[in-house]
Amino acid sequence: MSEASLSEWNRFLQGHPSPHLLQTAEWGALKSAFGWDVIRLVLGRAGAQILLRRLPLGFTIAYIPKLTVRDQPQPPGPDFWRELDEVCRRRRAIFLKIEPDAFEGEINFHPPSFLPSTENIQPRRTIVVDLHGSEDEILARMKQKCRYNIRLAEKKGVIVRPWDDLAGFYKLVQITGGRDGFGVHSAEYYQRAYQLFRPGGRCELLVAEFENRPLAALMVFARGGRAWYLYGASNDEERNRMPTYLLQWEAMRWARSKGAEQYDLWGVPDEDEALLEAQFEERHDGLWGVYRFKRGFGGALKRAAPAVDKIYRPWLYQLYLRRLAGRESG
Repeated sequence: MSEASLSEWNRFLQGHPSPHLLQTAEWGALKSAFGWDVIRLVLGRAGAQILLRRLPLGFTIAYIPKLTVRDQPQPPGPDFWRELDEVCRRRRAIFLKIEPDAFEGEINFHPPSFLPSTENIQPRRTIVVDLHGSEDEILARMKQKCRYNIRLAEKKGVIVRPWDDLAGFYKLVQITGGRDGFGVHSAEYYQRAYQLFRPGGRCELLVAEFENRPLAALMVFARGGRAWYLYGASNDEERNRMPTYLLQWEAMRWARSKGAEQYDLWGVPDEDEALLEAQFEERHDGLWGVYRFKRGFGGALKRAAPAVDKIYRPWLYQLYLRRLAGRESG
C-alpha cells in the first residue's frame, strides 16, 4: 500500500503549486476530530486525502473533496486507481465520491469505473473574485453599490480587525443561523479550525466593530494563490452601517497579503447567471439573499466540475440515494 504519513503528505503538497484547502493536512485533522477517518494516498505524482465516514455494521462512505487535478502533467494512472480501490474495499466503503478541484470546462475528469454523481457535497456554484491589480482596480470591478457600501461603512465608524474571540464568533454564528435558517457547526468545530490553520498564517478571524461592539465576523483561509471565505456571521445591530461589506473587503486585502490571486466567496444558488440576475431582487429563499450580497463584489460566477461515484455495494448505494432524496423533499 502507498498510504502516506503526515510528513509525506505535506511533501506531496509542496510539489503542487495550488492545492485546495480541503486537501491540506490541516483540513484532514479538522475532519478527523469530528467523526471522519483520514487516509492519505501518494503514488508518484498522484495523491489524494480520503475522508471516511463510519456507518453502522462496519460500513463506510469514502469521500475525496477537491482532488488535485489542475496541475497534474497527466491523469493518475491505473496503479493509483487500484490502490484507491484497495483502500476503499478494505474499509468496507459503500461507495467513493470524488469532487475534482476544477470548474466546468477546465478538465475532462472521467476516472475508470466511476459514474456521474447526483450529488456534490460542496457548493456546486460560487463567485470567484479576481485579486490581480491594485486595490483601486479591484474596487473598480465591483458593482457601484458595493463600493459605496464599503466606503459608507468606513465613514460610519466601522472598524475591521483581527479577532481571537471564538466564543464571540460563535454567538454571531448562532444568530445568523437562526435568522437565515442556515445549519451551523459546533463551537468546538470553529475553534479547532482556527487552531489548526491560524498558526501557519493560513487563516484569519476578522471582526467588524462599531464602538467596540462586534457587528459581523468571518473566517477566511488562504493557501497557494487562492483564498476561501468559508464561515461568516452577523447580528441584527447597526446594519445600516454596512459592516459586512467592509468586512469582506478587508478579508480580500488580507488574502492579497498572503499572495492570493483569487478569492472564493463559496456558495450561491446553483442556477445559471441569466436566472440569477433576473430573480435575485425578488427571491429570498435558500441562498438567494447570499447571492444578492456576493454578486456586488464583481467576481465571476463559476460552477464546479461534477462529482463522480465509484460504487462498491450497489444495494446499499441505492438505499443511500433514496434516503438522500427523502431529505431533499422533506
